[in-house]
Amino acid sequence: MMNEQMYLTVHALTKYIKRKFDRDPHLQDIYVKGEISNFKQHSSGHMYFTLKDDQSKILAVMFSTYNKKVLFKPENGMKVLLRGEISVYEPSGQYQIYVKEMQPDGIGELFLAYEQLKKKLEKEGIFHPDRKKEIPSFPSVIGVITSPTGAAIRDILTTIKRRYPLANVIIYPALVQGRQAAPSIVKAIEIANERKEADVLIVGRGGGSIEELWAFNEEIVARAIYASDIPIISAVGHETDTTIADFAADKRAATPTAAAELAVPHVEELMERVLNRKIRLMRVIKQKVYTEQKRYEKLVQSYAFRYPKKLYEEKVEQLDRTLERGKRAIGLLVQEKSERFHRWQERLYLRHPKDLLAQSKKEYDQMKKRLIRNMSEILKNKQKDFLHHISILENVSPLKIMEKGYSLVYKEKDQLVKSVKDVSKGDQVQLALSDGKLICEVLESKGENDG
Repeated sequence: MMNEQMYLTVHALTKYIKRKFDRDPHLQDIYVKGEISNFKQHSSGHMYFTLKDDQSKILAVMFSTYNKKVLFKPENGMKVLLRGEISVYEPSGQYQIYVKEMQPDGIGELFLAYEQLKKKLEKEGIFHPDRKKEIPSFPSVIGVITSPTGAAIRDILTTIKRRYPLANVIIYPALVQGRQAAPSIVKAIEIANERKEADVLIVGRGGGSIEELWAFNEEIVARAIYASDIPIISAVGHETDTTIADFAADKRAATPTAAAELAVPHVEELMERVLNRKIRLMRVIKQKVYTEQKRYEKLVQSYAFRYPKKLYEEKVEQLDRTLERGKRAIGLLVQEKSERFHRWQERLYLRHPKDLLAQSKKEYDQMKKRLIRNMSEILKNKQKDFLHHISILENVSPLKIMEKGYSLVYKEKDQLVKSVKDVSKGDQVQLALSDGKLICEVLESKGENDG
């Protein structure tokens, strides 16, 4: 009886079971959730893993054709939501799920991809504050990388024109939304660096959903911003939007308008700073003038200017005393030489040698000449010093200064005029000159700051 039965091969049986799976419509488009384990990505790009829960598990395969669309990196222990079909792998006879779509369970796929890329780039140091470049204080050219038709470019241009009309703006057009947006932004950054026209770059766009802003969360955009030699200000979305580009940029602005405000100074603020510095400078100058005026007044009130005749008389007295001391010194010197001469003469008389007499006479003549020469030199030097003191006295004399064209202005009751503020139009003043006085009437007064 058993011999009449048809025996199936293992392959035929497995193939039959596979066809049963493939013809079941409920298994061709199935949604399953579970936890990933034994994850492995082959060099071909295909993903192999086990999907499990607390009670069961199933093998899963996701071919590279489908997993290229997955924005995050699957890991062991990650809970996921899958869509695919159930079939049998004939060589092993095991049934498994062939995954077509995958997303995280409990967290958005884009948000997970965002967090994974952020951690990766942060670990590499791309976001580190030490590598960020300074934004120039007074840029001549601002480069803007955005859509030339979007609202962001209008906000940026309006803000720059209002705050700092001296700056020129160069627009580097780029797509800011869609699959080709990221390569377009990278290309614009590279072009701006090649041309080296701009002092600073603004890269961004207006607000939108996370999908619309996703180009600024792409790794290639973050690396292009990091590699830029030109400082970059990111301006993506609204104040609450933060992208990977914001972390990579040298400066982050909440909005495109805020980016323009960061890129250029405000002309009115600069004018205010200049005015404040001018005021401080004038204050310092006035203080300096006041200090020097006080010094001048103190000098004018000094003894030499107030009593020049007494000072002259003191110098004359000093000269007389010097001459007297010179005369006494000469007298003592003559006396000493005379006494010495007499001693030699006495010694000569005691010895009476002819040669000594002649030699002594010769020495006497030489010493006499030196004495006369020394006396002449001393007298000449004393006269020279006397003339020098006389010259100094003449130079410091107020009368001598007034001979050079200087004059003193007095109001009534001999009140000295020190400032244009001391007189008014129509006042009579006296100009004291070296040889007399002039009576004048004030027609007009002008200060240093009156034009």
